[in-house]
Amino acid sequence: MFRRFLFAFLIVVWLSAVACGMALVWSYNHRPGEAAAAPAGWPADSQVPRANGYTLVMLAHPKCPCTRATVEELSKLMTHTEGRLKAFVLFVKPPGVPKDWDRTDLWQSASAIPGVTVLNDEDGTEAMRFDAHVSGQVMVYDRAGRLVFQGGITESRGQIGDNAGRSAIEAQVNRGVSELDRTLVFGCPLFDADECRTSNHGTHNR
Repeated sequence: MFRRFLFAFLIVVWLSAVACGMALVWSYNHRPGEAAAAPAGWPADSQVPRANGYTLVMLAHPKCPCTRATVEELSKLMTHTEGRLKAFVLFVKPPGVPKDWDRTDLWQSASAIPGVTVLNDEDGTEAMRFDAHVSGQVMVYDRAGRLVFQGGITESRGQIGDNAGRSAIEAQVNRGVSELDRTLVFGCPLFDADECRTSNHGTHNR
């Protein structure tokens, strides 16, 4: 009798631990980062060349695992906008890191997307101009240099699939109007060289 009770007790404890672990993972994956307060007009001192049409700027940490999902969503976005959007992915390089610290698989993946230009953001200068704090932060400006969208293009950390951010940008670029101009952004802090190095969260399908 005692053994049965002990076994049942251990099962309950194990299930409780699993449930708590899953809750913590869910909470972490759905906890947004610090939102940007991007300038309403294109920063006059930015070194990023603004396109004649819509221009997208994405700030990224080169070692953020969850940003892989953002890069994949960016690839879909560029396909769905059919050349109407010019995108720049800026990989933030904090002071004091090695020369090729930012040349990661994320850099290669973003570089392979048609219509996307990858740039090095030395010391995070451009990130500060656009007031970006989180890897995966996206801003879109129209042909007049007016901000029309800011936020993330994933539903949560590392989440691949349809999401409000990508849909809003597609609507704005393809139809000239969108009901949404801001979404939450999920990712690692841009200016922490060590934050993402030991992170083990990854990309998963919806």
